[in-house]
Amino acid sequence: MTDKQRKIRILVAKPGLDGHDRGAKVVARALADAGHEVVYTGLHQTPSMIATAAVQEAVDGVGLSIMSGAHMTLFPAVLAALKEQGAEDVVVFGGGIIPDEDVEELRKLGVAKIFKPGASTQEIGQWVSDNLGPKA
Repeated sequence: MTDKQRKIRILVAKPGLDGHDRGAKVVARALADAGHEVVYTGLHQTPSMIATAAVQEAVDGVGLSIMSGAHMTLFPAVLAALKEQGAEDVVVFGGGIIPDEDVEELRKLGVAKIFKPGASTQEIGQWVSDNLGPKA
């Protein structure tokens, strides 16, 4: 199988103490239904655990779901953990309850895309297909 034939691999993670995982599970299932390989890490993951899983699973992207309000701490921590593990090429995106004024700051820090409440699974899947590709 060539790289162009390999499926895009996505890690969907719930960092921190947030226990609301229904949206993350819906997105993970929708991405899998769209033909992507998806790994869901479950609840209460630390940034280091997420980065380790991303490296072990050789993913193309990490999708974070944050509903707790800790996005300005957790997104940068995951980005830093990926960099520490030599995986800064992994695309980080996410969604949750994130105020508009924080979205631009997160983008400046390196988060590729933030999906706000109400984003459709089709929109998320299309963005993944258009913006992530299998690693060479």
